Amino acid sequence: MYESFARVYDAFMDDVPYEEWSRYLIRLLEQEGIKDGLVLELGCGTGSMTRLLDRAGYDMIGVDNSAEMLEIAMEKREAGQDILYLLQDMRQFELYGTVRAVISICDSVNYITEEQDLLQVFRLVNNYLDPGGIFVFDLKTIHSYRDLMGDSVFGENREKGSYIWENSYYEEEQINEYDLTLFIREEDGRYNKFTETHYQKAYEPEKIEELLREAGMRLEAVYDAFTMEPAGPDSQRLCFVAREQGKSRR
Repeated sequence: MYESFARVYDAFMDDVPYEEWSRYLIRLLEQEGIKDGLVLELGCGTGSMTRLLDRAGYDMIGVDNSAEMLEIAMEKREAGQDILYLLQDMRQFELYGTVRAVISICDSVNYITEEQDLLQVFRLVNNYLDPGGIFVFDLKTIHSYRDLMGDSVFGENREKGSYIWENSYYEEEQINEYDLTLFIREEDGRYNKFTETHYQKAYEPEKIEELLREAGMRLEAVYDAFTMEPAGPDSQRLCFVAREQGKSRR
């Protein structure tokens, strides 16, 4: 996933307010007393958020299943940054020890389209969290897929390339299919065409809470991302805060 798109991902995602989102995540972590220490980002992509949190004083680990995205993330590391990037599927990731917090943004969790796989992700997160550790992640909502994105076509033309993004939302399965066509400009001025298909699933907040509980975590809060306001029917993205509660404290 994101194989061809990785080459132009940052160019097309330059409207994502990573700085603002990082301040929001830091606020959530700090209100839980987490101001430093090891933090894992699942679905880190090209490392934009990973680097910002590293700058803020966290010891960052980034996990992604795209070698192309991680290659770019490593190229973007700044002087003095010692970020550990791991090429792993979040459904099977392994760490050497526990971390104080896990984060996952930009609807990375929506890419887990099977409930049992999502439960496995949550179990792994719970396993690698310190006692009482925090898990912060976002999810696009059913409203976002069904009412705003579903059966719509988006396109954009940039200097490095162009894309056509076709969406199809399957309400019974709560799955959104992205058919992505890329035209990437090469150094000689010619354009190469690439196609990718992505799938994301919308989950009811009640189902997320159920799966978190089954994995050993307690849901602490659900916000209309990226605010401290409660989720509502018009929320396009939700932010979940969960806490590990099964390990003994020493």
